[in-house]
Amino acid sequence: MNKEEIMKILPHREDMLLLDEAESKDGQAVGKYFVRGDEFFLRGHFPENPIVPGVILCEILAQSCCVLLQDKMKEGTTPVYTGLNKVKFRNPVRPGDTIITNCSITRAKHPFYFAEGTVKVDDKLCVSAEFSFAITGE
Repeated sequence: MNKEEIMKILPHREDMLLLDEAESKDGQAVGKYFVRGDEFFLRGHFPENPIVPGVILCEILAQSCCVLLQDKMKEGTTPVYTGLNKVKFRNPVRPGDTIITNCSITRAKHPFYFAEGTVKVDDKLCVSAEFSFAITGE
């Protein structure tokens, strides 16, 4: 799915919609984001050595995972983080990199969802995490 289709599921908009593409296949969510270099979060992190902040990478993971819940995401609902566990940052992500996420739901008790995922660039592991979120506003 492209950015316009993603916006039908997620309430995020520019500058916080952090997916260019996403798809669900075999119970896995795969997301893609190209780091252009002009993003707001790179202006001060760090001017001479831009690195995508870890919190932004975690946000990209959560947004990717939400494509698995498109049948549960109704109009007027918002997915919000409820926890991050076992987060490991392995390699930096920089302008020019294409981020590929892979996420899966490990447990669900609506409106709460528990997941795990990874962020990779060129098959190199950059982030791994367990996380949870809730769908609010129902």
